[in-house]
Amino acid sequence: LDLRPVYHRLEDRIRAHVLLCWLALLLIRVAEYRTGQTWRTLRNHLQLMHIGEFAGLDGRVRQRTEITAEQHQIFKALKIKEPPRVFQVTPAPKPQV
Repeated sequence: LDLRPVYHRLEDRIRAHVLLCWLALLLIRVAEYRTGQTWRTLRNHLQLMHIGEFAGLDGRVRQRTEITAEQHQIFKALKIKEPPRVFQVTPAPKPQV
């Protein structure tokens, strides 16, 4: 995530930016409180989850990596459903005759 100065001139945009920052901080604090872990630890565990795309003669599949025990505990503590293992299945196009 790149951080950079944010310059807003209109009052509505300034207020919206401050509100979004406050909501993000609130979300972080709730996650820390419910899991008993720091945000850095939570982020380090969750960023290990990736989506891979696999292609073959029959089409393409997009699926996530296996969920670790730590990730499972985080999702459970936050009362969030684990993401589906398979995100997308795209069959190969049928050859034109």
